[in-house]
Amino acid sequence: MANTPQAKKRIRRNERRAAINGARISRIRTLVKKVEAALATGDKEAAATALQTVQPELARGVARGVLHKNTAARKFGRLTKAVSALA
Repeated sequence: MANTPQAKKRIRRNERRAAINGARISRIRTLVKKVEAALATGDKEAAATALQTVQPELARGVARGVLHKNTAARKFGRLTKAVSALA
């Protein structure tokens, strides 16, 4: 249990940050699923549009420290490759 006032404050801040970061990760996952759903239906236009919304969100996740840069690059690369393959 936290004994000092500073330790108690850190616990409060960590809980707030965890909620915010969880929301960010959830939003990224939802957008990735939208791209994957569009790929599953074979709708290239919808997949490309969804991909354009995912890219800045992945970059934002990296900038805010929610995602590792290589993880974001891998996700975006794989999604881009899949959308491009939908000729």
